[in-house]
Amino acid sequence: MKLIIPMAGMGKRMRPHTLTTPKPLIKVAGKSIVHWLITDIVAVCGESIDEIGFVVGRFGDAVESELLQIAESVGARGKIFYQDVAEGTGHAILCARECLKGDVIVAFADTLFRTEFNLDKSKDGVIWVHKVANPSSFGVVKFDENNIITDFVEKPTEFVSDLAIIGIYYFKSGETLESEIQYLIDNNIREKGEYQLTNAMENMKSKGMQFVPGAVDEWLDCGNYAATVYTNQRVLVNKAREFVGTAARFDESVTIHEPCFIGENVSLKNCVIGPHTSIGSNSSIENCTITNSIVQEQCSLNQFNCHDSLIGNHIVVNGFGADSQEYSLGDYSSIG
Repeated sequence: MKLIIPMAGMGKRMRPHTLTTPKPLIKVAGKSIVHWLITDIVAVCGESIDEIGFVVGRFGDAVESELLQIAESVGARGKIFYQDVAEGTGHAILCARECLKGDVIVAFADTLFRTEFNLDKSKDGVIWVHKVANPSSFGVVKFDENNIITDFVEKPTEFVSDLAIIGIYYFKSGETLESEIQYLIDNNIREKGEYQLTNAMENMKSKGMQFVPGAVDEWLDCGNYAATVYTNQRVLVNKAREFVGTAARFDESVTIHEPCFIGENVSLKNCVIGPHTSIGSNSSIENCTITNSIVQEQCSLNQFNCHDSLIGNHIVVNGFGADSQEYSLGDYSSIG
């Protein structure tokens, strides 16, 4: 099984955090978004992923090395591909052309999910979907009485379905997907100025290929800082067993309301942490109350209270925020 993860976007809605860190590498509950995504896809597949193609911008050697290490952690061989010009979802996938062989999953790296379904590899394709209250804001699918998808509808103005496409797809034939995307490019077939995956899937469907929906129980967006904080909360709840026992690492001046993630080499004194809070490695926190928040790595916080916040890496705060408030602080900020 091959996995392609397009992640070359600038992450503008997550600024200032994405000025220094690509959005899929922002950490929630101790792991990067893309790391959680890959782990959960492996679980759904029920088999190993042997190759992961990361389609990136020019993020630098450190980012590429981290991505290759993530692939290695699940027993896969990682490969880096570049999308230097944003020309749509179809174009992004084709940048990883050499991974389009046999069974392929395509997963866009700004979303996480929780599901109990097992991937049905007997189908030509499976499209991960989730029921939403506002389908006019999403691409949705319609399907017939045999559970075969009949239509892909982008942001319908009238109700046609409430099953939104979440951005994860399985294709039985990567070669066929490659051919259909190449056809779009060769014939300059664009949607809103870009080469879109949905147009390729429409062509595949018109040639008799059958796609079915794979319904997920929970869809977690990481599009902006507030959504990412909520995703952190849900990951901590959904995987609570992985985070128990952190309170035992600290003295009686520290109260931890689980579930929380506390990284390695974290110093806590006179603090109330949690619930639903992640503290990154090598951080020092004293005289603080922090709830439902993410504090990334190598932070030094003193006399600082916050809730529903995303605190970046290498943050220094001293004597600021006596009243608990919401904050979004980009990396290397210093206050007080």
